[in-house]
Amino acid sequence: MPVHPLQRDAESAPFFDAAAEGRLLIRRDRTTGALISPTEQTGPDGSADLEWVPAAGSGTITSWAVVHDKPDADGRTNPLVVAIVELAEGPWLRAQIVRTAPDEVRTGMAVTVEFEQPAGGEAIPVFAPG
Repeated sequence: MPVHPLQRDAESAPFFDAAAEGRLLIRRDRTTGALISPTEQTGPDGSADLEWVPAAGSGTITSWAVVHDKPDADGRTNPLVVAIVELAEGPWLRAQIVRTAPDEVRTGMAVTVEFEQPAGGEAIPVFAPG
């Protein structure tokens, strides 16, 4: 099942520009130095003084679920594995897990970032075993 398209706005433009180049960015709170997910709008202290910083792109699965779409004419579904990945830097990121069967996904599994660009959308991070 392909990833769904996302659209950029002014705030997310640096993230999507980096993703198009195959780089994962996360955010750092300039006040505390805390590293946070790219989706967060404020740091742990409530500060909105954030900057984009590169992430290694590796992590482990902390939780995951399998989502099935509607059955096709033959009754088959296309399972999609969605997970919370704890990045090596510490922040958690929600993402799709690719290139592995749903029954092979495990909590604690090491994953690395890849990027997919769905039609009509931006390049986005997905994770694969490794």
